Amino acid sequence: MTDFDRPLNERGKKDAPAMADRLIARGIIIGSFVSSPAKRARKTAKIFSQAFKRSEEEIILIPELYLASSNVFESVLASIESDSDTIALFSHNPGITDFANTLTAARIDDIPTCGIFAVSVDTDDWKNFRAAKKEFLFFDYPKA
Repeated sequence: MTDFDRPLNERGKKDAPAMADRLIARGIIIGSFVSSPAKRARKTAKIFSQAFKRSEEEIILIPELYLASSNVFESVLASIESDSDTIALFSHNPGITDFANTLTAARIDDIPTCGIFAVSVDTDDWKNFRAAKKEFLFFDYPKA
């Protein structure tokens, strides 16, 4: 089985709804779900979208998010046609951790499976993502 086709493991299937519930408890409202099309990222995005009472068909699949670099994440966000105030990205390491570490002064070693690195972006248009001021909000992840 290729890495792209590898399914979400049992721990991921358990942790994803719990992490979605933590976002809901914080009052976070996700406007757009953007995911790598790899099987485990898609499944995680689906679990989150269901927790937020949204349709799986609303998930935006972007092939470039599979094993993406930081520049790709920035380009993807800038290209999203969305009036959503909040976008949730579902992707893979090491790229997602590298990207998170470029956003603010907050640094982490690794975003684990179902980990959440939340940032506030001061912009009215995602096209301006790269230049927009960003502020670290929180980092949360399932505990072993």
